Amino acid sequence: MRAFSRRRFLQAAGAAAALPMLPSNLFASTPTGVALHGLSAFGDLKYPPGFSHFDYAKPDAPQGGTFNFSPPNWLWNQNPDTFNTLNCLVPNGDAPPRMELCFDSLMTRALDEPDAVYGLLAESVTISPDRNSFEFVLRPEAKFHDGSPLTAEDVAYTYTLFKQKAHPNLRLPLGRMTEAAAADARTFRLTFSGEQSDRTILSVVGYPVVSKAFFEANPFDGSQLNPPLGAGAYKVGTFRPGQFIEYDRVADYWGKDLGVNRGLGHFDRIRVEFYRDRQAAFEAFKKGNVLYRQEFTSRTWATGYDFPAITEGKVLKREFPRELQPSLQAWAINQRRERFKDVRVREAIGLCFDFEWTKRNLFYDAYERSHSLFENSEFVAQGMPSEQEMALLDPLRGQIPEEVYGEPAMQPISDGSGRDRKLLRRGIELLAQAGWKKPQGSTFVANDKGERLAVEILINDEVFIRIDSPFVENMKAIGIDASIRLVDAAQYTVRQSDFDFDMISLAATLSATPTFDDLEQFFHSSSAAVSGSRNLPGTADPAVDTLLGAVARAADRDSLVAAIRALDRVLRARRDWIPNWHAANHRAAYWNIYGFSEPKPDYGFPVETLWWFDADKARAIGKL
Repeated sequence: MRAFSRRRFLQAAGAAAALPMLPSNLFASTPTGVALHGLSAFGDLKYPPGFSHFDYAKPDAPQGGTFNFSPPNWLWNQNPDTFNTLNCLVPNGDAPPRMELCFDSLMTRALDEPDAVYGLLAESVTISPDRNSFEFVLRPEAKFHDGSPLTAEDVAYTYTLFKQKAHPNLRLPLGRMTEAAAADARTFRLTFSGEQSDRTILSVVGYPVVSKAFFEANPFDGSQLNPPLGAGAYKVGTFRPGQFIEYDRVADYWGKDLGVNRGLGHFDRIRVEFYRDRQAAFEAFKKGNVLYRQEFTSRTWATGYDFPAITEGKVLKREFPRELQPSLQAWAINQRRERFKDVRVREAIGLCFDFEWTKRNLFYDAYERSHSLFENSEFVAQGMPSEQEMALLDPLRGQIPEEVYGEPAMQPISDGSGRDRKLLRRGIELLAQAGWKKPQGSTFVANDKGERLAVEILINDEVFIRIDSPFVENMKAIGIDASIRLVDAAQYTVRQSDFDFDMISLAATLSATPTFDDLEQFFHSSSAAVSGSRNLPGTADPAVDTLLGAVARAADRDSLVAAIRALDRVLRARRDWIPNWHAANHRAAYWNIYGFSEPKPDYGFPVETLWWFDADKARAIGKL
């Protein structure tokens, strides 16, 4: 996120010190003192030592061509609309998506297993007897793009630097790291205090490793358009800030023959295009200036794909199954502002969104209503709490809403009229109970100090005006002074990072096996005051922290499911977030010049590394 003048917040490390001591049962069936080629939270690894390639990879696919797209997802301080820095690892600045392709990590995930990681830079990892220390032996052939060796000193420097200065998504999981040390040129040791989540290691082994020499000579901040030195399969090529960036495949990439890499990364060039609004991006796709697009505007998907290239078969339109991972898409209501601290106010706001009307009139029936922050997964709470859930919830009686002990809180179902009188009356009642009433002759409610209840929805794309306007009108109907504020991409990033908003939306995909570190970013009190975190509502509740501790301690998948379902019940009752909507599939369109294997892997869809350029197809439609 960007650098800006901001109020000072508590640092994550200090807040995280309150995390209760977590007993360690890390990988209970995984031996200590033995060099391992991979790690998995629960169960055995799918791939044995020395495996040739992942099953979803395609080693015999042709190399070459360009993959040109507007990315559907991004990480850290990356921004899909513009960029002004090439350092994607810091809190400030707007970096281009896919900069992570320029770096390698100690280990990398398999996309056909829910929680397995295998050695990339590390040829092996050994767990200490107390399971708090991990020793990695690096591959001797690992090198940076300038030909210099990548050593344990670089890895130790990376983790120490990240704990101090990196983006919150990278920094927070390292809060319980006590040492990052190089024993020799090829041996790196990572040690934790014993208070870390058992599965923290699965997150942090995937961090990009940077060059110590580079960042000792260059500032580690968002001020640079000097590409950081990496060791990955791609490196920065031609770019124009705010318009495009190209990543060129490294011809002599040191790791191209590793099992974790073989059959991936086929394109010679990956080009990311930047557009300020969705319609401009769609027009570029229709012209063939962009060659792959995931469609997130239901109206465009339903009515816009009738241009000549579609009818001629040059562009294909289809749906791909979503990953088997929890989906979080919701509005966050900022409780750092006093007027939103009462749950009745937040519930009243939620009653004003008429999803049934929106689905029929604006979404072309393309979406389903979300009730949970873990949609599309087994972690969604349903029915009455199970025995395992009750064991976690019972000790919290009096600290959490009583409704948690019944059916989970659901989003309201309207009559589809666009202005359901019953729901709006209930909203007025809730506001009155919270002390917000209309003074005589006034249109808007006010508190006993005469302060008006104002809600501004912050957006960064005109498409949301169409969706949010009926929501705003319903809020006005119950006396809320509601409005929409459209800002540019850079300002949006600043305001989100600084928590300078009343309401804002967020869409994120969580890990298939969510760890404490994944969820801490969104829900734990340690992240509530950390600028740039994803805890957008400012949730800081000891009871929620306790349930996150149960997630961290889960020794098997059943325990993990129960802990997250219990957490889901509490979060839904708190109404910090207003869940939006979700779809079962990826809606994608692409110029018919690519090849790919099916079925796609269940736990990831990085098209730019899975697909390849098909010269025969390109020639057939005049794209070669």
